[in-house]
Amino acid sequence: MRNLENCIAWISGGGTGIGQAGAIAMAQAGATVIVSGRRREPLQETVQLIVGSGGKADFETLDIGDKAACQQVADAIIERHGKIDILVNNAATNLPSRHWNDMEDGDWEQVINININGAYYCINAVLPGMRERSDGLVINIASWAGVYETFLSGAAYQTSKSAMRTMSNTLNMEEGHNGIRSTSICPAEVATDFAKLRSGEVPEGVMQRALNPEDMGDTIAFVAQMPAHACINEIIISPADNRWYENNRQMGT
Repeated sequence: MRNLENCIAWISGGGTGIGQAGAIAMAQAGATVIVSGRRREPLQETVQLIVGSGGKADFETLDIGDKAACQQVADAIIERHGKIDILVNNAATNLPSRHWNDMEDGDWEQVINININGAYYCINAVLPGMRERSDGLVINIASWAGVYETFLSGAAYQTSKSAMRTMSNTLNMEEGHNGIRSTSICPAEVATDFAKLRSGEVPEGVMQRALNPEDMGDTIAFVAQMPAHACINEIIISPADNRWYENNRQMGT
């Protein structure tokens, strides 16, 4: 496995859930981690957890839907640390009203802009440096819903996560000869606050069946520690007791 001691990792949406768990796991593996997100307090919490355990971390506030801001954050990280070796595109959103019959004007654009345009903005900001060094890793947190159609996820979210997988694949096709690797990690349900974005109450027992954020953190760190000559194109990960195998229509409540 690759030593991450001299690696600089940028994780979007790093203040909570999967992003926080991934930041902690990569810091434990030796990486210097910079987390970004819109809210300062969760980012500071992640940094404190890492630094308090002897790791190295910093944060940048960022609205990932702002193209210029994504470039500014990448530039700030490079100015402080000299490079960005690993980008984890984790920031994402969804809406309670997410189906064709209840989406409001602007809902589609909001989800697409954050989930896929924001990921593109970050990738585009780090690619020149990765090309120059002939080395770099992009980890895209996609979704089970980007691989398999699910009723619960909604039109915009499912479309964005399918697009993320395609974007990741094109990176490998076009940039692999430059030493750049891209991995899509596609989880089914994870027990995070993201589930609260659904309309209605989360059914009893669902979160107990779900993956833990730490499961995802360990998966992110595993991909990050693979040797530079190896590319894991995609990982699909789910709870052993995976309720997505149940009838999609029944899961829509």
